[in-house]
Amino acid sequence: MPKFILKILFWGGFIGAMVAAPAVAAGTYTIDHVHSNIGFAVRHMMVSEVKGEFTDYEGTVIYDPEYVAETKIDVVIRAKSIDTRLQQRDDHLRASEFLKTDEFPLITFKSRGVNKTDQGVVIVGDLTIRGRTKTISIPAQISGPYANPLGGGEVIGIVGEAVINRQDFGVSWNKAMDAGGYVVADDVKLIISVEAKR
Repeated sequence: MPKFILKILFWGGFIGAMVAAPAVAAGTYTIDHVHSNIGFAVRHMMVSEVKGEFTDYEGTVIYDPEYVAETKIDVVIRAKSIDTRLQQRDDHLRASEFLKTDEFPLITFKSRGVNKTDQGVVIVGDLTIRGRTKTISIPAQISGPYANPLGGGEVIGIVGEAVINRQDFGVSWNKAMDAGGYVVADDVKLIISVEAKR
């Protein structure tokens, strides 16, 4: 076979492979506890908002900025790590009337899909609390990847909020107030601020 035909075949195959390959390869990022917070807020006594967080969790994000819809997010939270800065309240939240952590030690989230919007993205996924799984949507912003100047590699950030009804997950304890209303609201705001490293 003439050399010029071999060259055409070689360069044609090379260019075809380059066109078919994605411009940026997807990366797997691990949540960095030091720079992350998985928290919540709930209305208390009809007058104030109690905030808390979970301090023991792990998770991964598979992310490619060129293919945002293919993002995969998996998070596992140890329910006993709930912290509202008051030991008596935290013990109550771990008990059977709330999270029942002895029987259900893990809270999990597994994404189903990520949809782009004009404001950022909506992360759709399955949240499991007390053994009950519900599909929720979290409006969020995903930033990065950026080069990490403190240790090499890349970092991304995910910041978002969503509201869930705790009754959907069997977290049903409450107490009526004399003046009307209840001690603890049903709606719980999830507050996510996560930094993840590649």
